[in-house]
Formats: sequence, C-alpha cells, structure tokens
Amino acid sequence: MFQTLTYVALVLLALSGLACLHRIFVGPSLSDRILGLDALGGTLIGFIGMMMILQDTFIYADAILVLSIISFIGTVTLSKFVERGAVLDRD
Repeated sequence: MFQTLTYVALVLLALSGLACLHRIFVGPSLSDRILGLDALGGTLIGFIGMMMILQDTFIYADAILVLSIISFIGTVTLSKFVERGAVLDRD
C-alpha cells in the first residue's frame, strides 16, 4: 500500500513539473516565469525525496541540498534583477 502511494505521489509530482514547465515557457510575464522556475525547483526536490523514500537510501540528500540552495539563489537573483535592473549594486 505504501509503495502504491509513493508511485501515485511520483506521478503527481511529474504532473506538477509539467505544469511548471508550461508556466515557464508560456508565462505571460517574466515574474510568472521566475515563479515557474522556483516551483519547478521545489517539485524536483520533492521528486528526489520521494525517490529516496522509494529506494530506502539517503544517497540523494546532497543533491537535494545543492538543488535547494541553487534554486533559492537563482530565485532571489532573478527577482532582484527584475526589480532593479541590476543584480549587484555598485554604490
């Protein structure tokens, strides 16, 4: 039963990833595309986490950590660029 639920969760996460990809490519504004990238990062983290549960291993924990850090830094950087037009302030 538990294995069936994990497979269902993986399918739902895959559908969520497709919805995020749709938002990234079709999004009407740049802000929608940034939110799509952030949501895709969270979905990938969840997908890898479910694979860890399914395979009963902790080997992908480092990949989750690196992906979450890159996703956060990328979202903050892109949001700052959209707001100010520059990432680094030269003042």
